[in-house]
Amino acid sequence: MTDDTPSDDETAGADDVTLDPWGSSTVSDYEKLFGEFGIEAFDDLLADVPNPHYLMRRAIIFGHRDYRRVLDAMQSGEPFAALSGFMPTGDPHIGHKLVFDEIIWHQQQGGDAYALIADLEANAARGLTWEEIDEHARNYLLSLLALGFDPEEGTLYRQSENRELQDLAFELGAEANFSELEAIYGFGGETDVSHMQSVVTQMADILYPQLEEPKPTVIPVGPDQDPHIRLARDLASRARYFKVTEAYASFELTDAERPLVASAYDARETYADDPETPRCTEAAQWLAEQGVDEFPEGVDEATLSATVEKLENAGMEPLRPRTRFFDRNATDEAFEALIDAVDGEKRVFEGHVDAFDLTEAEARDLAQDVEVAHGGYGFVPPSSIYHRFMTGLTGGKMSSSIPASHISLLDDPETGYDKVKSATTGGRQSAEEQREKGGRPDDCPVYELYAYLLAADDDEFAERVYEECRNGDRLCGDCKEQAAELMREFLADHQEKRDEVEDLLEDADIQLTSTRA
Repeated sequence: MTDDTPSDDETAGADDVTLDPWGSSTVSDYEKLFGEFGIEAFDDLLADVPNPHYLMRRAIIFGHRDYRRVLDAMQSGEPFAALSGFMPTGDPHIGHKLVFDEIIWHQQQGGDAYALIADLEANAARGLTWEEIDEHARNYLLSLLALGFDPEEGTLYRQSENRELQDLAFELGAEANFSELEAIYGFGGETDVSHMQSVVTQMADILYPQLEEPKPTVIPVGPDQDPHIRLARDLASRARYFKVTEAYASFELTDAERPLVASAYDARETYADDPETPRCTEAAQWLAEQGVDEFPEGVDEATLSATVEKLENAGMEPLRPRTRFFDRNATDEAFEALIDAVDGEKRVFEGHVDAFDLTEAEARDLAQDVEVAHGGYGFVPPSSIYHRFMTGLTGGKMSSSIPASHISLLDDPETGYDKVKSATTGGRQSAEEQREKGGRPDDCPVYELYAYLLAADDDEFAERVYEECRNGDRLCGDCKEQAAELMREFLADHQEKRDEVEDLLEDADIQLTSTRA
């Protein structure tokens, strides 16, 4: 979902690497997410990020999916967007502030910023009344504005009041089916239809910033929300008029087969009678002689056998690289316009066009231009960034249902002070042992408060707290006292700013009271 927290506003993730958007466990090993789900390390991009947020610098934002696309737009001054949604099932707390900050930072970098209230999901999946939703939604929005979101430059909306969003959800629903939702989310015969509809609505939320024009869009989330991101990326591709792929002959290849044929083409000098015109049957024989052990891990016998069979069936057809446009959802007019727009040598078939003088990147741009010009969306697959979860002040997960585990942005400053003073730490059994062995900041909810919130943009301060703890120079009592004082100051300042933006919220272009109440 576009909400940054799962059910009941719990900051939750997954047990091991099972990613459940409505689960209640915590991710036990972030590193596994890279290999299992294709999430990429954000650190690899950090040097190229202009004015990186401290959440990025401190590796709290630890991963991404296709964020380079957003970064390129940011660096070149091209349009890009950031969006997140908030399911109003309780008070906003310091865990939500992570996503508020990420949206605001992208807005400050020149992006089109979107923040939505996922009220349809709150009603369908959590059973909240519309009156309850209205109260919580107002609190989320006030905190968002108090932290710096500019409603005049950004977009605020609630799902139930946005007709364009609902129309888009209806269209995207035609691209999804129950078996797919069952596989991704575990839906079954007892799942409410409204819950399933709320998923499709979230897909529309993720793509909503591109309704006026296609542009890179980033969705900041916790890793438990990655199933939503992957489904949205799939639906964005399915909604496109054309699919662009690399091809080598008149027949089609799967994504697994294509690298094998590419290898055969690259090796043509070693087997072809005429390397300028290698034949499919020659490539088939060469591939069969290599065996699976000669190719990267992941190539199996079945894939190799299927590839060889396709090449053999093509016989003496020349093996020749080309870029292929598949007609996926195009109107007749759009397909004809694409044919006319392809310059250079081309071959036109009933369901696709092969271009021999276009790179794949050029072809994708051309396909998007033709689609948009003929009434299509031209969606760019949405990107995502992933932040680590905050540990609850009592250890374990941070949950709105356990008041002592979190600090609400609405808590009285003195209450916030007391919660920090009562928090679990990563300290040793005694002050003497702490001085001798050092503390454990990596396992300390109080240190997380410094890193995620209290040190703000001061990296030197955050690092000093970390090193003093680890070296045994900082004892837990003094550390908690300092954190508690800073939390009291933060809450007092934040709530003063909430009061200041009341009029700003009233003037914002968003329906604050549900018409369904």
